[in-house]
Amino acid sequence: MTARLAILADIHANIWALDAVLAHAKSRGIDRFLNLGDSLYGPLKPQATYERLMQANVLVTIQGNQDRLIYEASERDLASIPTLSYVIRDLGEEPIHWLSELPRTAVFEENIFLCHGTPGNDTIYLLEDIMDGLPEVRSEGAIRELLQGVHHPVVLCGHTHIPRVVDLAHGQLVVNPGSIGVQAYDDVDPVRYRMQTFSPHACYAILEKSNTGWNVSLERVAYDHRAAAEFARTRGRDDWAQGIATGRIG
Repeated sequence: MTARLAILADIHANIWALDAVLAHAKSRGIDRFLNLGDSLYGPLKPQATYERLMQANVLVTIQGNQDRLIYEASERDLASIPTLSYVIRDLGEEPIHWLSELPRTAVFEENIFLCHGTPGNDTIYLLEDIMDGLPEVRSEGAIRELLQGVHHPVVLCGHTHIPRVVDLAHGQLVVNPGSIGVQAYDDVDPVRYRMQTFSPHACYAILEKSNTGWNVSLERVAYDHRAAAEFARTRGRDDWAQGIATGRIG
């Protein structure tokens, strides 16, 4: 029987939030972690975050789309994206090599499938449609189509930064733990849209197999978000600071 697991996602180099989540999980008697990617990209503390993940009992880590951005960076990217340039300077070679070696998807103990976005694409949201500017849960058929035949009892996904649990009609459970590090952001691709949790709390999930099914707890952990936001401001990223400090897009 699968023991209790803490599910991490979208840390985005927020060491303040990660430390609080690890301590919170420990207080719940949990010392085994699965990590759904986007761990080290952000105008915060990439190297420190990497070191903390190496110290924790993370059983599986997969890549996120912004993990790829780090190890695939071109000279043009470095010249045009100051945050990316900062991340690469702060990390050094070893963490970047580690990122490049991570799998895009994984299976844990035969019954838990891990992906960042969808099984086939780390930039597509599995559970949410954002074409109207705000996240709306996709239809059952759309979710199953994006699963591309993945049949494991539990599917874990990240990328949206929105905590959510969806129980599909055929019994499959899809869990997004939300983001540890960034609680709100916006984008313009493919349309302008916003992702917001409306709280600065760091988010993760606790997953446990019981005699009657899978128990899921979506946890929200208080931490020194002001320190994280202020650090983002010192890196010239007021947008990140706003999302971290408030869980809202200004």
